[in-house]
Amino acid sequence: MKNILFLHAGAEMYGADRVLLELLRGLDKELFNPIVVLPNEGPLVEKLEKEKISVFVIPYPILRRKYFNIKGVANYIFHYKKYSDAIIKKLDKVNIEIIHVNTSAVLEGIYIKKKLKAKLIWHIHEIIENPKIVYKVTSFLIGKYSDKVITVSEAVKKHMIASKKVSEEKVIVIYNGVDNKIFNSKNDIEYLKDEFQLSQDSVTVGMIGRINSLKGQNEFLDAMEPLLITNENLHVVMAGDVFQGEEWRRENLLKRIASFDKSQNIHCLTYREDCPNLHNLFDVFVLPSIKPDSLPTVVLEAMATQKPIVGFDHGGIGEMVFDGVNGYLVEVANTHEMSIKTQELLDDVKSRKEFGRASLKLQQKLFSLDSYILKFSEIYRDL
Repeated sequence: MKNILFLHAGAEMYGADRVLLELLRGLDKELFNPIVVLPNEGPLVEKLEKEKISVFVIPYPILRRKYFNIKGVANYIFHYKKYSDAIIKKLDKVNIEIIHVNTSAVLEGIYIKKKLKAKLIWHIHEIIENPKIVYKVTSFLIGKYSDKVITVSEAVKKHMIASKKVSEEKVIVIYNGVDNKIFNSKNDIEYLKDEFQLSQDSVTVGMIGRINSLKGQNEFLDAMEPLLITNENLHVVMAGDVFQGEEWRRENLLKRIASFDKSQNIHCLTYREDCPNLHNLFDVFVLPSIKPDSLPTVVLEAMATQKPIVGFDHGGIGEMVFDGVNGYLVEVANTHEMSIKTQELLDDVKSRKEFGRASLKLQQKLFSLDSYILKFSEIYRDL
């Protein structure tokens, strides 16, 4: 049995958190013993404990913008060593053979790899464009210290190789998978209709994602505003919370929504445990990210729930959504075009159904949970 240490950037239940949980759930525990160390408490800790997977909370630093100054760098270095040593001490009696780092924002795997003489798998979910120095430095570290680099899409692979710091031979693409037992078109939505006071002829357009500078909540509202005027029965749903210390983002969003004539038809939710049900409520799912998403899990979840998708055409969405087949890809930041394509789907129930069926077919073919777990198991076995 191989002992595998998993390091991750948080303990919430957004995309990268959920796919990590599914991997840990699905591993053959007779072959692999996963040990998870997270930097903070949160829903992911509770779910891992429920699955009887070893999980510890040690507050190691995550590479964030707050460290991008002289004082921040010194603070990061101090806590990096302190908590890396704490992780090693916690694992003192365990022979760790593999370290799986689940994001480019966690660098502690380098130090721990050297100390424990373990193999390092770096699982990259992000496309870092700015600051350029962060892209270059993280790419250099990933290329130098990893034994295998796993990217979640071809778009991420190309971005890593373009840095000229990561050897193409090291990089393998493994698409995330989604559990069709959890995300499907049979999930209950009646209680949501009651919660949002929807009528029988209401239609719903939704997005799910953390409120930050990347996910495009304001662009989503730009695209939805004219549709709310012309579609009397349209309801818009936004689900997602903010990073701690960035509560102002949500406050600003709520102020903007309050200024809309039909603000009562916009439902701005915080983090929700019932995302499978929310996905099933939506008639159209929108991905308005203004920076490229590597392989947005929310799109996979929408596909599994048989939904048509409209999104800005960059990042990994082009490997998931085929224009005119299971959704529409529009020019980045062109909210007018996003409005038009969303309206087309609202007007045509037949197309919505056809696109939805195509979404499920593509998801089951390309993004199955079984394939995702099997491919990682093979890598762990061969290292």
